[in-house]
Amino acid sequence: MITTEQLYQLYLQHPIISTDTRKIAPGSLFFALKGDKFDANTFAQKAIEAGAAYAVIDNPDYQLGDQYLLVDDVLSTLQDLARYHRRQLNIPVIGLTGTNGKTTTKELINAVLSQHFKTQATQGNLNNHIGVPLTILTIDNTHKAAVIEMGANHQKEIELLCSISQPSHGMITNVGKAHLEGFGGVEGVKKGKGELYDYLQNAEDQPVAFVNGDDTTLLEMANARKLPKVVYYGSDINRTLISGQIIENAPLLTVQWSNNKTGDKHTTKTQLTGAYNLNNILAAISIGTYLGVTAAEINAGIEGYQPKNNRSQIVKTETNTLICDYYNANPSSMAVAIENIGKIDAKRKVLILGDMFEMGEESAAEHASVIQKALNTPVDERIFIGKDFESQQPKSGESKQTATFYATAEDAIAGLKASPIKNSTILIKGSRGMALERLVELF
Repeated sequence: MITTEQLYQLYLQHPIISTDTRKIAPGSLFFALKGDKFDANTFAQKAIEAGAAYAVIDNPDYQLGDQYLLVDDVLSTLQDLARYHRRQLNIPVIGLTGTNGKTTTKELINAVLSQHFKTQATQGNLNNHIGVPLTILTIDNTHKAAVIEMGANHQKEIELLCSISQPSHGMITNVGKAHLEGFGGVEGVKKGKGELYDYLQNAEDQPVAFVNGDDTTLLEMANARKLPKVVYYGSDINRTLISGQIIENAPLLTVQWSNNKTGDKHTTKTQLTGAYNLNNILAAISIGTYLGVTAAEINAGIEGYQPKNNRSQIVKTETNTLICDYYNANPSSMAVAIENIGKIDAKRKVLILGDMFEMGEESAAEHASVIQKALNTPVDERIFIGKDFESQQPKSGESKQTATFYATAEDAIAGLKASPIKNSTILIKGSRGMALERLVELF
């Protein structure tokens, strides 16, 4: 069996990791990971033939020569290799998690830091027990900072990811209602996300926590632990390093922010929509400021960031402005998205909301709550899509507000073709499994 130290020496010579034989990089290390429906040990020979320098396997039946490195468990070996590599890095590593806004905040932090440092960041949604070690192993000695996103849908997952990424700086965006089934309710979510604060509290190198001073839940979680160093951001100029406010939401945000250490004020025009993104913007500004990025560089990073992957993404058609936010949805993100469209300066506003998944026993109550919030929000039209929403629609006469319910996206498409929406600002939001991108071509 090869040891982690021995494998690391090979990694230094072959610092590209491959896990998919369809995308083998010449001279790479192939890790034969197992999935629910496959065992990549069976592809090890194919990986070598495709140009991999070595294949890391955990089944001796597939050890066909010196290029096949046998270990007890391939996944654990990948994680151990990433831990070992992380310990060799002497750079700021920002670890972040949270219920909502993780990816947008990660992208904003990366956009800001990249104006000043060569920065490596989590690509896409590679934020799990495989993606995090793969990201760590892409950091080389030319990088001066890294931003690692950590996702979770059950407890102890963030604890594992912190043990791999060993963040020197960390933040939780927020704690809300998501993956309730896996976490076992809201308190379970709080405990699971709090594992990042647990790591920051106990790490020997006294890492820095960035905490939203306006979020009572995060303040409570931070105060319950003896965090070695805390930097606050938010609206309180007396407590925070960075404070700020929205001065325009039409629907793109313009933000005024202050460095409360120097007293300097700045304005940045963003390509983001949604008042809920203010906290994500201030978090990125705080981390950039703390790490020595100039105000001009920070503004350049924020203003240059263009959201994608259907996260609060603005799409303008011939007659409508779409807020495409259908990458994912949960009760917390639904609530702030609905609140935001109520505040947007637009002549005609429409809500199109799709079912939320992974709600467990809370599903009926949470869907009913979202319906009520939508009915109470000043918009011109409300459309709900999915069986979970349909089952909770108000009984006749319960509300004077109008709402249309469709059991499936196909039904909604037929209805929207029959009654087209024009000259409107439209929020489209739902869980990824609803595939609401199918609606866009109708507008």
